[in-house]
Amino acid sequence: MPRHHKIDYVEFPCCDFQRTKDFFSTVFGWTYVDYSPEYAAIQNAGIEGGFYASDACSRTTQGAMIVIFYSTDLEATQHSIVNAGGTIIEETFSFPGGRRFHFTEPSGNEFAVWSDK
Repeated sequence: MPRHHKIDYVEFPCCDFQRTKDFFSTVFGWTYVDYSPEYAAIQNAGIEGGFYASDACSRTTQGAMIVIFYSTDLEATQHSIVNAGGTIIEETFSFPGGRRFHFTEPSGNEFAVWSDK
């Protein structure tokens, strides 16, 4: 597939590298390459990306974009998120074609998970 004009890399702000890395490793199986104390590249996420040191976080209430994961078992994924230290900030709701919920990870960034099941 040609890469020209395609989304190639996504970076997320991160104020607590270890807790955030542990969270995504536990819930989604991500691994990392640490390039410095202020930057870690994400691997096994479905798209290339990284975490960079920042006191800010990405939230839709602040106009940020949102990354949405897909799950074949929405309830199990939600349970894993909560057990790993995530916070559900919008309970599961239905929309045409599926259901989804929103959560924050330990550095406060907002994500969502959806399912057509």
